[in-house]
Amino acid sequence: MTTTTPPTRATPDLPEPPRGGLAARVSLGRVFAPVPSEFLLIASTALLLTGFGLVMVLSATSAFGGGENPYEHVIKQGVFAVIGVPLMFVASRMPVVFWRKIAWVTLIGATAFQLLVFVPGLGIESNGNRNWVQIAGFQFQPAEFLKIALALWMGAVLYRKRTLLTKWAHVFIPVVPVAIMVIATVLGGKDLGTAMILVLVVLAALFFAGVRLRMFLLPAIGAVVAVVALAVTNENRLARIMSFLNAGTLDCYYDDCYQALHGIWGLASGGVFGLGLGNSKEKYDWLPAAANDYIFAIVGEELGLIGCAVVLALFALFAVGAFHIIRKTDDTFVRIVAGAIAIWIVGQALINIGVVLRVFPVLGVPLPFMSQGGTSLLSVLLASGVLLSFARSLPVRSR
Repeated sequence: MTTTTPPTRATPDLPEPPRGGLAARVSLGRVFAPVPSEFLLIASTALLLTGFGLVMVLSATSAFGGGENPYEHVIKQGVFAVIGVPLMFVASRMPVVFWRKIAWVTLIGATAFQLLVFVPGLGIESNGNRNWVQIAGFQFQPAEFLKIALALWMGAVLYRKRTLLTKWAHVFIPVVPVAIMVIATVLGGKDLGTAMILVLVVLAALFFAGVRLRMFLLPAIGAVVAVVALAVTNENRLARIMSFLNAGTLDCYYDDCYQALHGIWGLASGGVFGLGLGNSKEKYDWLPAAANDYIFAIVGEELGLIGCAVVLALFALFAVGAFHIIRKTDDTFVRIVAGAIAIWIVGQALINIGVVLRVFPVLGVPLPFMSQGGTSLLSVLLASGVLLSFARSLPVRSR
């Protein structure tokens, strides 16, 4: 018996959706796609610390006399914040491969910028350090950009050699010679504090690259020896270290201990609740670097233990976001760079706070996000943008 299938009725062709509209919907979907919690944690803490810093810079500099505009310093700081915050979010949209490709160019450019401090007419010397340049009425500290540039470069080089890091020669070349040359440009300006942070970036990158402990210890020991040698061979640095070790610090009140003592006195006078925002006494010419390296002392004096705890909590949350990226990523480059940036920013914050608390001698490093200094603010915001870019790249299963 033969069966015949009934003829199928042709269906009219449905009109295709407009390709432009579909592409627009796909594009908008990517833009408004939910971001991982690490992105929100890092972005929110960076913004809160930046805003907090602007308020404290305004408070610390409002006491300046001599006919100066009391808002001049915070306006300059605000200009860098207005530039840096959008740059942070622009950087967050960049793919990981972009940061890997520009690593060499970034390091070369940042090093060339740092060398401008030695050019007559551009370089500025202050308190024995020559690490600033004056361009178009703005003062920059190029060494701040070396921190993020060195972190990206270390990540790119160690990523390329990730299967060869069990051999000393591949760990040493070109990492150690290039890092020494870059750090030497900062030491040439006699800025030991910034040089120490750069050493910290290098050691952090080696650690997160998975370099064996015995190979990691050799550069670490060499760095410690170099720092000690540089400290004891400079009279100014040696005097600060000796005053820090001297139990009777009042003996050097009018010399090397003046700022350190006023910093701890201001911090202690705030108590639990502080004297109130804007009511600091130390900022009235008692604490020379009130808006810079000793901004944390003003926080403690005006906002008390509660204000200090808020600052510490914000840095702790920033660290949590960064270390979650390190733990969750499958990309070696992301792990190395994120680790170096996290150790740089959080480590520098702890060093700055330790100096104010007299746990460490005076080293001259700013408090990230908060200290007055546009270049420092711009560099940490860009570094935060790199971390945000890495957060977007995390595997979906780990978010």
